[in-house]
Amino acid sequence: MLAERMIQLADKGDDEREDTGCGILYGMLRDSGYKIKQIAEAEKLKHIAKGWWDNHC
Repeated sequence: MLAERMIQLADKGDDEREDTGCGILYGMLRDSGYKIKQIAEAEKLKHIAKGWWDNHC
C-alpha cells in the first residue's frame, strides 16, 4: 500500500537525516501517509457495510 510505503520511507529518512529541514520533510511525509491510511480504512469499512467490497482487489 502506498501509505505504508510513505511511512516506511519517512522512518528510514528520519533515521538517516543530517539536519532539521529533512526532519520536517520526513515528518510531513509520515503524517500524510498516516492520514491517507486512515481515510482508506474508513472508506473500506463504508464499502464493506454497503456490500460493495471485493476482497480480490
